[in-house]
Amino acid sequence: MKSAVETVGPTRAKLTVEVPFEELKPSLDAAYKKIAQQISVPGFRKGKVPAALIDRQIGRGAVLDEAINEALPRLYVQALQENDLQPLAQPEIEITRLEDNDNLEFVAEVDVRPSLELPSLEGLEVSVDDVAVTDEDVEEQVQTLRERFGTLVDVQRPAQDGDFVTLDLTATRDGEVVEGGEASGVSYQVGRGGMVEGLDEALVGLGPDETATFTSQLAGGDLQGEEVQIEVKVEAVKEQELPDVDDDFAQMASEFDTVEELTADLRTRLGQGKRLEQAAAARDAVLEKVLDMVEVPVPDAVLADELRARRENIEQQLTFAGMSMEQYLESEEQTIDEFEGELEKRVRDAVAAQFVLDEVAKREELSVEQQELTQHMLRRAQQSGQEPQEYVQHMMEHNHIPELVAEVVRGKALARIVEQATVTDASGSPVDLKNLRPDGTIGEPEAEPGPEGDTTAGEPGEPADD
Repeated sequence: MKSAVETVGPTRAKLTVEVPFEELKPSLDAAYKKIAQQISVPGFRKGKVPAALIDRQIGRGAVLDEAINEALPRLYVQALQENDLQPLAQPEIEITRLEDNDNLEFVAEVDVRPSLELPSLEGLEVSVDDVAVTDEDVEEQVQTLRERFGTLVDVQRPAQDGDFVTLDLTATRDGEVVEGGEASGVSYQVGRGGMVEGLDEALVGLGPDETATFTSQLAGGDLQGEEVQIEVKVEAVKEQELPDVDDDFAQMASEFDTVEELTADLRTRLGQGKRLEQAAAARDAVLEKVLDMVEVPVPDAVLADELRARRENIEQQLTFAGMSMEQYLESEEQTIDEFEGELEKRVRDAVAAQFVLDEVAKREELSVEQQELTQHMLRRAQQSGQEPQEYVQHMMEHNHIPELVAEVVRGKALARIVEQATVTDASGSPVDLKNLRPDGTIGEPEAEPGPEGDTTAGEPGEPADD
Protein backbone atom coordinates (compact mmCIF):
# COMPACT_ATOMS: atom_id res chain seq x y z
CA MET A 1 0.00 0.00 0.00
CA LYS A 2 1.22 3.51 -0.86
CA SER A 3 -0.11 6.68 0.70
CA ALA A 4 0.55 10.38 0.30
CA VAL A 5 -0.68 13.29 2.38
CA GLU A 6 -1.58 16.77 1.20
CA THR A 7 -2.14 19.63 3.63
CA VAL A 8 -5.47 21.25 2.80
CA GLY A 9 -5.35 23.68 5.72
CA PRO A 10 -3.78 24.08 9.18
CA THR A 11 -6.11 21.41 10.54
CA ARG A 12 -7.19 19.56 7.40
CA ALA A 13 -5.36 16.77 5.59
CA LYS A 14 -6.05 14.87 2.37
CA LEU A 15 -4.82 11.29 2.18
CA THR A 16 -4.47 9.53 -1.16
CA VAL A 17 -4.09 5.78 -0.74
CA GLU A 18 -3.25 3.22 -3.42
CA VAL A 19 -3.82 -0.45 -2.58
CA PRO A 20 -2.56 -3.34 -4.75
CA PHE A 21 -5.27 -5.91 -5.28
CA GLU A 22 -3.30 -8.70 -3.60
CA GLU A 23 -3.63 -6.76 -0.32
CA LEU A 24 -7.41 -6.97 -0.68
CA LYS A 25 -7.38 -10.78 -1.00
CA PRO A 26 -8.13 -11.46 2.73
CA SER A 27 -11.10 -9.07 2.57
CA LEU A 28 -12.29 -10.63 -0.72
CA ASP A 29 -12.09 -14.13 0.77
CA ALA A 30 -14.05 -12.93 3.80
CA ALA A 31 -16.64 -11.31 1.53
CA TYR A 32 -17.17 -14.54 -0.46
CA LYS A 33 -17.45 -16.51 2.78
CA LYS A 34 -20.00 -14.10 4.24
CA ILE A 35 -22.14 -14.03 1.08
CA ALA A 36 -21.97 -17.83 0.79
CA GLN A 37 -23.56 -18.05 4.24
CA GLN A 38 -26.40 -15.78 3.15
CA ILE A 39 -27.53 -17.42 -0.10
CA SER A 40 -28.97 -20.81 -0.99
CA VAL A 41 -27.95 -22.52 -4.23
CA PRO A 42 -29.36 -25.95 -5.15
CA GLY A 43 -26.68 -28.62 -5.01
CA PHE A 44 -24.45 -26.72 -2.58
CA ARG A 45 -24.47 -26.64 1.18
CA LYS A 46 -24.83 -23.22 2.78
CA GLY A 47 -21.41 -21.61 3.07
CA LYS A 48 -19.90 -23.87 0.38
CA VAL A 49 -21.02 -21.99 -2.74
CA PRO A 50 -18.00 -21.47 -5.10
CA ALA A 51 -16.76 -17.93 -5.74
CA ALA A 52 -17.38 -18.20 -9.49
CA LEU A 53 -21.02 -19.13 -8.89
CA ILE A 54 -21.43 -16.22 -6.45
CA ASP A 55 -20.08 -13.89 -9.13
CA ARG A 56 -22.72 -15.18 -11.56
CA GLN A 57 -25.58 -15.23 -9.04
CA ILE A 58 -24.88 -12.03 -7.05
CA GLY A 59 -22.36 -10.19 -9.20
CA ARG A 60 -18.69 -9.44 -8.78
CA GLY A 61 -19.56 -5.82 -7.95
CA ALA A 62 -21.47 -6.81 -4.81
CA VAL A 63 -18.49 -8.88 -3.62
CA LEU A 64 -16.10 -6.00 -4.24
CA ASP A 65 -18.37 -3.61 -2.33
CA GLU A 66 -18.47 -5.98 0.65
CA ALA A 67 -14.69 -6.48 0.59
CA ILE A 68 -13.89 -2.79 0.27
CA ASN A 69 -16.31 -1.81 3.04
CA GLU A 70 -14.56 -4.31 5.30
CA ALA A 71 -11.05 -3.23 4.33
CA LEU A 72 -11.40 0.56 4.21
CA PRO A 73 -11.33 1.25 7.99
CA ARG A 74 -8.17 -0.83 8.40
CA LEU A 75 -6.46 0.73 5.36
CA TYR A 76 -7.43 4.24 6.50
CA VAL A 77 -5.98 3.74 9.99
CA GLN A 78 -2.81 2.27 8.47
CA ALA A 79 -2.41 5.35 6.25
CA LEU A 80 -2.89 7.66 9.25
CA GLN A 81 -0.16 5.84 11.15
CA GLU A 82 2.24 5.88 8.21
CA ASN A 83 1.86 9.66 7.91
CA ASP A 84 1.79 10.37 11.66
CA LEU A 85 -1.64 12.01 11.51
CA GLN A 86 -4.00 12.27 14.48
CA PRO A 87 -7.63 12.59 13.31
CA LEU A 88 -10.11 14.75 15.22
CA ALA A 89 -13.31 13.69 13.44
CA GLN A 90 -14.75 11.13 11.06
CA PRO A 91 -13.19 11.29 7.56
CA GLU A 92 -14.84 11.98 4.24
CA ILE A 93 -13.80 9.03 2.06
CA GLU A 94 -14.21 8.73 -1.70
CA ILE A 95 -13.13 5.81 -3.89
CA THR A 96 -11.41 7.44 -6.86
CA ARG A 97 -10.32 4.31 -8.79
CA LEU A 98 -11.25 0.65 -8.64
CA GLU A 99 -9.75 -1.70 -11.23
CA ASP A 100 -10.68 -5.31 -10.63
CA ASN A 101 -7.64 -7.53 -10.06
CA ASP A 102 -5.39 -4.48 -10.37
CA ASN A 103 -5.65 -1.82 -7.67
CA LEU A 104 -7.86 0.33 -5.48
CA GLU A 105 -7.40 4.04 -4.84
CA PHE A 106 -9.31 6.15 -2.35
CA VAL A 107 -9.03 9.66 -0.96
CA ALA A 108 -9.80 10.59 2.66
CA GLU A 109 -10.15 14.16 3.92
CA VAL A 110 -10.20 14.62 7.68
CA ASP A 111 -9.68 17.22 10.39
CA VAL A 112 -6.37 16.50 12.10
CA ARG A 113 -4.53 17.74 15.13
CA PRO A 114 -2.54 20.84 14.15
CA SER A 115 1.23 20.77 14.13
CA LEU A 116 2.45 23.24 16.75
CA GLU A 117 5.82 24.86 17.19
CA LEU A 118 6.07 25.60 20.89
CA PRO A 119 8.48 28.26 22.11
CA SER A 120 10.49 27.79 25.28
CA LEU A 121 8.04 27.78 28.17
CA GLU A 122 10.60 28.22 30.92
CA GLY A 123 10.66 31.36 33.02
CA LEU A 124 7.13 32.58 32.33
CA GLU A 125 6.14 35.27 34.80
CA VAL A 126 2.60 35.67 36.17
CA SER A 127 1.05 37.37 39.17
CA VAL A 128 -1.92 36.30 41.30
CA ASP A 129 -3.85 37.82 44.19
CA ASP A 130 -2.59 37.54 47.75
CA VAL A 131 -3.96 34.86 50.06
CA ALA A 132 -5.92 36.93 52.58
CA VAL A 133 -8.38 35.62 55.17
CA THR A 134 -10.42 38.47 56.64
CA ASP A 135 -12.42 38.59 59.85
CA GLU A 136 -15.53 38.80 57.66
CA ASP A 137 -14.57 35.49 56.01
CA VAL A 138 -14.31 33.82 59.41
CA GLU A 139 -17.57 35.36 60.62
CA GLU A 140 -19.33 34.05 57.51
CA GLN A 141 -18.14 30.53 58.31
CA VAL A 142 -19.26 30.86 61.93
CA GLN A 143 -22.67 32.08 60.73
CA THR A 144 -22.97 29.04 58.45
CA LEU A 145 -22.26 26.77 61.41
CA ARG A 146 -24.86 28.62 63.51
CA GLU A 147 -27.48 28.11 60.81
CA ARG A 148 -26.60 24.42 60.60
CA PHE A 149 -27.26 23.99 64.31
CA GLY A 150 -30.18 26.41 64.49
CA THR A 151 -33.71 25.38 65.51
CA LEU A 152 -37.04 26.29 63.88
CA VAL A 153 -39.78 27.78 66.06
CA ASP A 154 -43.40 28.42 65.01
CA VAL A 155 -44.34 32.09 65.03
CA GLN A 156 -47.73 33.75 64.59
CA ARG A 157 -46.71 36.67 62.41
CA PRO A 158 -46.31 37.47 58.69
CA ALA A 159 -43.38 35.82 56.94
CA GLN A 160 -40.13 37.74 56.57
CA ASP A 161 -37.07 37.24 54.43
CA GLY A 162 -35.12 34.26 55.82
CA ASP A 163 -38.13 32.62 57.51
CA PHE A 164 -39.08 29.01 56.78
CA VAL A 165 -42.66 28.47 55.65
CA THR A 166 -44.86 25.49 54.92
CA LEU A 167 -47.01 26.28 51.91
CA ASP A 168 -49.42 24.99 49.28
CA LEU A 169 -49.13 25.99 45.61
CA THR A 170 -51.73 25.83 42.83
CA ALA A 171 -51.04 26.91 39.24
CA THR A 172 -54.00 27.63 36.95
CA ARG A 173 -54.49 28.83 33.39
CA ASP A 174 -57.83 30.14 32.17
CA GLY A 175 -59.31 28.95 35.46
CA GLU A 176 -58.12 25.34 35.00
CA VAL A 177 -55.42 23.72 37.14
CA VAL A 178 -52.47 22.90 34.89
CA GLU A 179 -51.09 19.37 34.84
CA GLY A 180 -48.65 18.89 37.70
CA GLY A 181 -49.49 22.39 38.96
CA GLU A 182 -50.43 21.49 42.53
CA ALA A 183 -48.14 20.95 45.52
CA SER A 184 -48.93 20.87 49.23
CA GLY A 185 -46.91 20.81 52.42
CA VAL A 186 -43.85 22.28 50.70
CA SER A 187 -41.10 23.54 53.02
CA TYR A 188 -39.38 26.67 51.70
CA GLN A 189 -37.08 29.40 52.97
CA VAL A 190 -38.23 32.85 51.97
CA GLY A 191 -35.65 34.56 49.79
CA ARG A 192 -33.88 31.38 48.73
CA GLY A 193 -35.26 31.50 45.19
CA GLY A 194 -35.09 28.72 42.63
CA MET A 195 -38.72 27.59 42.90
CA VAL A 196 -41.14 29.92 41.08
CA GLU A 197 -40.34 33.45 39.98
CA GLY A 198 -42.32 35.92 42.06
CA LEU A 199 -42.86 33.53 44.98
CA ASP A 200 -40.58 35.34 47.42
CA GLU A 201 -42.29 38.68 46.81
CA ALA A 202 -45.70 37.07 47.36
CA LEU A 203 -44.66 35.39 50.63
CA VAL A 204 -43.21 38.43 52.39
CA GLY A 205 -45.96 39.81 54.65
CA LEU A 206 -48.13 36.70 54.33
CA GLY A 207 -49.14 35.10 57.65
CA PRO A 208 -50.41 31.59 58.54
CA ASP A 209 -53.63 30.59 56.71
CA GLU A 210 -53.30 33.57 54.36
CA THR A 211 -53.16 33.33 50.57
CA ALA A 212 -51.85 35.42 47.71
CA THR A 213 -52.06 35.16 43.93
CA PHE A 214 -49.45 36.23 41.42
CA THR A 215 -48.58 35.71 37.77
CA SER A 216 -45.47 33.76 36.78
CA GLN A 217 -44.04 31.55 34.05
CA LEU A 218 -43.62 27.80 34.30
CA ALA A 219 -40.01 26.62 34.17
CA GLY A 220 -40.80 23.13 32.87
CA GLY A 221 -43.44 20.84 31.42
CA ASP A 222 -45.58 21.26 28.32
CA LEU A 223 -46.38 24.87 29.25
CA GLN A 224 -42.79 25.91 29.86
CA GLY A 225 -42.44 29.67 29.45
CA GLU A 226 -46.23 30.19 29.47
CA GLU A 227 -47.81 32.61 31.97
CA VAL A 228 -50.02 31.07 34.66
CA GLN A 229 -51.81 32.25 37.79
CA ILE A 230 -50.28 30.88 40.97
CA GLU A 231 -52.04 30.81 44.32
CA VAL A 232 -49.87 30.34 47.37
CA LYS A 233 -51.26 29.57 50.82
CA VAL A 234 -49.08 29.72 53.90
CA GLU A 235 -49.77 26.91 56.37
CA ALA A 236 -47.11 27.85 58.94
CA VAL A 237 -44.29 30.32 59.50
CA LYS A 238 -41.15 29.25 61.33
CA GLU A 239 -38.36 31.44 62.58
CA GLN A 240 -34.82 30.12 62.88
CA GLU A 241 -33.24 30.60 66.29
CA LEU A 242 -29.45 30.53 66.14
CA PRO A 243 -27.22 29.42 69.03
CA ASP A 244 -25.02 31.98 70.76
CA VAL A 245 -21.36 31.96 69.79
CA ASP A 246 -19.78 30.67 72.98
CA ASP A 247 -17.73 27.72 74.18
CA ASP A 248 -20.85 25.54 74.41
CA PHE A 249 -21.52 26.23 70.72
CA ALA A 250 -17.90 25.39 69.84
CA GLN A 251 -18.20 22.03 71.62
CA MET A 252 -21.54 21.29 69.94
CA ALA A 253 -20.42 22.27 66.41
CA SER A 254 -16.85 20.94 66.42
CA GLU A 255 -14.20 18.94 68.24
CA PHE A 256 -12.89 22.09 69.94
CA ASP A 257 -13.49 23.23 73.50
CA THR A 258 -13.44 26.99 72.98
CA VAL A 259 -14.61 29.54 70.43
CA GLU A 260 -11.03 30.75 70.06
CA GLU A 261 -9.88 27.27 69.01
CA LEU A 262 -12.82 26.92 66.62
CA THR A 263 -12.27 30.28 64.91
CA ALA A 264 -8.51 29.65 64.66
CA ASP A 265 -9.21 26.34 62.90
CA LEU A 266 -11.71 28.01 60.57
CA ARG A 267 -9.13 30.65 59.70
CA THR A 268 -6.55 27.94 58.95
CA ARG A 269 -8.96 26.00 56.76
CA LEU A 270 -9.97 29.16 54.90
CA GLY A 271 -6.31 29.90 54.26
CA GLN A 272 -5.78 26.44 52.84
CA GLY A 273 -8.80 26.81 50.58
CA LYS A 274 -7.61 30.20 49.38
CA ARG A 275 -4.18 28.72 48.62
CA LEU A 276 -5.89 26.17 46.40
CA GLU A 277 -7.82 28.99 44.70
CA GLN A 278 -4.55 30.88 44.28
CA ALA A 279 -2.93 27.81 42.74
CA ALA A 280 -5.85 27.42 40.32
CA ALA A 281 -5.56 31.10 39.41
CA ALA A 282 -1.82 30.65 38.79
CA ARG A 283 -2.42 27.67 36.51
CA ASP A 284 -5.07 29.61 34.59
CA ALA A 285 -2.75 32.62 34.27
CA VAL A 286 0.17 30.51 33.05
CA LEU A 287 -2.00 28.67 30.53
CA GLU A 288 -3.49 31.93 29.28
CA LYS A 289 0.01 33.33 28.78
CA VAL A 290 1.04 30.23 26.83
CA LEU A 291 -2.03 30.49 24.60
CA ASP A 292 -1.14 34.14 23.91
CA MET A 293 2.32 32.99 22.77
CA VAL A 294 1.16 30.21 20.45
CA GLU A 295 -1.19 30.47 17.50
CA VAL A 296 -3.42 27.41 17.72
CA PRO A 297 -5.86 26.77 14.83
CA VAL A 298 -9.07 25.01 15.88
CA PRO A 299 -11.07 23.03 13.29
CA ASP A 300 -14.56 24.41 12.71
CA ALA A 301 -16.16 20.97 13.02
CA VAL A 302 -14.48 20.30 16.37
CA LEU A 303 -15.49 23.74 17.63
CA ALA A 304 -19.09 23.19 16.52
CA ASP A 305 -19.28 19.80 18.26
CA GLU A 306 -17.85 21.20 21.50
CA LEU A 307 -20.20 24.19 21.39
CA ARG A 308 -23.18 21.90 20.88
CA ALA A 309 -22.16 19.74 23.85
CA ARG A 310 -21.61 22.79 26.09
CA ARG A 311 -24.98 24.29 25.15
CA GLU A 312 -26.77 21.03 25.91
CA ASN A 313 -25.01 20.81 29.27
CA ILE A 314 -25.94 24.39 30.18
CA GLU A 315 -29.55 23.86 29.14
CA GLN A 316 -29.70 20.70 31.24
CA GLN A 317 -28.31 22.52 34.29
CA LEU A 318 -30.81 25.35 33.84
CA THR A 319 -33.65 22.84 33.63
CA PHE A 320 -32.54 21.22 36.88
CA ALA A 321 -32.43 24.69 38.47
CA GLY A 322 -35.93 25.47 37.19
CA MET A 323 -34.69 28.40 35.12
CA SER A 324 -35.16 29.26 31.48
CA MET A 325 -32.38 30.59 29.26
CA GLU A 326 -34.13 33.97 29.16
CA GLN A 327 -34.19 34.14 32.96
CA TYR A 328 -30.53 33.14 33.14
CA LEU A 329 -29.49 35.81 30.64
CA GLU A 330 -31.50 38.39 32.56
CA SER A 331 -29.82 37.42 35.84
CA GLU A 332 -26.39 37.67 34.18
CA GLU A 333 -27.34 40.92 32.43
CA GLN A 334 -26.27 39.44 29.09
CA THR A 335 -27.77 39.39 25.63
CA ILE A 336 -27.92 36.11 23.73
CA ASP A 337 -25.20 37.39 21.36
CA GLU A 338 -22.92 38.23 24.30
CA PHE A 339 -23.56 34.81 25.83
CA GLU A 340 -22.81 33.00 22.56
CA GLY A 341 -19.66 35.05 21.96
CA GLU A 342 -18.32 34.38 25.44
CA LEU A 343 -19.18 30.68 25.21
CA GLU A 344 -17.42 30.33 21.84
CA LYS A 345 -14.27 32.01 23.21
CA ARG A 346 -14.22 29.70 26.25
CA VAL A 347 -14.68 26.62 24.09
CA ARG A 348 -12.09 27.72 21.52
CA ASP A 349 -9.55 28.42 24.29
CA ALA A 350 -10.30 25.06 25.94
CA VAL A 351 -9.72 23.12 22.70
CA ALA A 352 -6.56 25.11 21.95
CA ALA A 353 -5.31 24.41 25.48
CA GLN A 354 -5.78 20.68 24.93
CA PHE A 355 -3.68 20.83 21.76
CA VAL A 356 -0.91 22.76 23.51
CA LEU A 357 -0.83 20.52 26.58
CA ASP A 358 -0.83 17.39 24.43
CA GLU A 359 2.18 18.77 22.56
CA VAL A 360 3.96 19.54 25.86
CA ALA A 361 3.20 16.02 27.11
CA LYS A 362 4.61 14.56 23.89
CA ARG A 363 7.73 16.71 24.11
CA GLU A 364 8.28 15.85 27.78
CA GLU A 365 7.38 12.17 27.21
CA LEU A 366 4.84 12.24 30.04
CA SER A 367 2.88 9.10 30.85
CA VAL A 368 0.26 7.96 33.35
CA GLU A 369 0.72 5.41 36.10
CA GLN A 370 -2.20 3.18 37.09
CA GLN A 371 -2.31 4.75 40.55
CA GLU A 372 -2.63 8.24 39.04
CA LEU A 373 -5.49 7.10 36.81
CA THR A 374 -7.23 5.44 39.77
CA GLN A 375 -6.95 8.57 41.91
CA HIS A 376 -8.29 10.69 39.05
CA MET A 377 -11.29 8.40 38.61
CA LEU A 378 -12.00 8.50 42.36
CA ARG A 379 -11.98 12.30 42.29
CA ARG A 380 -14.25 12.37 39.26
CA ALA A 381 -16.63 9.91 40.94
CA GLN A 382 -16.76 12.10 44.04
CA GLN A 383 -17.43 15.21 41.96
CA SER A 384 -20.29 13.49 40.12
CA GLY A 385 -21.77 12.07 43.33
CA GLN A 386 -21.45 8.47 42.12
CA GLU A 387 -20.10 5.42 43.85
CA PRO A 388 -16.49 4.84 42.71
CA GLN A 389 -17.16 1.28 41.53
CA GLU A 390 -20.24 2.38 39.58
CA TYR A 391 -18.35 5.30 38.00
CA VAL A 392 -15.37 3.17 36.96
CA GLN A 393 -17.63 0.50 35.47
CA HIS A 394 -19.53 3.14 33.46
CA MET A 395 -16.30 4.65 32.14
CA MET A 396 -15.00 1.24 31.08
CA GLU A 397 -18.25 0.10 29.46
CA HIS A 398 -18.49 3.31 27.40
CA ASN A 399 -14.78 3.37 26.49
CA HIS A 400 -14.08 6.67 28.29
CA ILE A 401 -10.80 5.51 29.85
CA PRO A 402 -8.67 7.07 27.04
CA GLU A 403 -10.35 10.43 27.75
CA LEU A 404 -9.52 10.13 31.45
CA VAL A 405 -5.92 9.21 30.64
CA ALA A 406 -5.70 12.30 28.41
CA GLU A 407 -7.03 14.46 31.26
CA VAL A 408 -4.35 13.17 33.63
CA VAL A 409 -1.57 13.67 31.06
CA ARG A 410 -2.72 17.22 30.34
CA GLY A 411 -2.82 17.95 34.05
CA LYS A 412 0.76 16.76 34.40
CA ALA A 413 1.81 18.81 31.37
CA LEU A 414 0.27 21.96 32.84
CA ALA A 415 1.91 21.26 36.20
CA ARG A 416 5.26 20.93 34.41
CA ILE A 417 4.80 24.36 32.77
CA VAL A 418 3.70 25.97 36.05
CA GLU A 419 6.69 24.52 37.91
CA GLN A 420 8.99 26.24 35.41
CA ALA A 421 7.17 29.58 35.75
CA THR A 422 7.82 32.38 38.22
CA VAL A 423 4.61 33.05 40.14
CA THR A 424 4.33 35.96 42.55
CA ASP A 425 1.44 37.37 44.53
CA ALA A 426 0.24 40.94 44.46
CA SER A 427 2.67 41.78 47.28
CA GLY A 428 5.60 40.54 45.21
CA SER A 429 6.22 37.42 47.28
CA PRO A 430 6.94 34.13 45.45
CA VAL A 431 4.12 31.60 45.43
CA ASP A 432 5.21 28.02 46.19
CA LEU A 433 3.12 25.68 44.06
CA LYS A 434 5.51 22.75 43.86
CA ASN A 435 4.87 21.61 47.45
CA LEU A 436 1.15 22.42 47.59
CA ARG A 437 -0.87 19.40 48.66
CA PRO A 438 -4.40 18.60 47.42
CA ASP A 439 -5.87 19.69 50.79
CA GLY A 440 -4.28 23.14 50.60
CA THR A 441 -1.48 22.49 53.04
CA ILE A 442 2.17 23.05 52.15
CA GLY A 443 4.38 19.97 52.19
CA GLU A 444 8.09 19.67 52.74
CA PRO A 445 10.37 20.08 49.70
CA GLU A 446 11.06 16.86 47.85
CA ALA A 447 14.11 15.02 49.10
CA GLU A 448 17.31 15.43 47.13
CA PRO A 449 19.09 12.17 46.19
CA GLY A 450 22.15 11.45 48.33
CA PRO A 451 25.51 10.25 47.08
CA GLU A 452 24.18 6.71 46.70
CA GLY A 453 20.68 7.59 45.66
CA ASP A 454 19.32 7.77 49.22
CA THR A 455 17.02 10.61 50.22
CA THR A 456 18.12 13.06 52.85
CA ALA A 457 14.85 14.73 53.82
CA GLY A 458 14.00 15.03 57.51
CA GLU A 459 16.14 14.53 60.52
CA PRO A 460 18.41 11.48 60.73
CA GLY A 461 16.39 8.45 61.73
CA GLU A 462 13.07 9.99 60.59
CA PRO A 463 11.22 8.94 57.42
CA ALA A 464 10.92 11.47 54.63
CA ASP A 465 7.49 13.02 54.05
CA ASP A 466 5.50 11.55 51.16
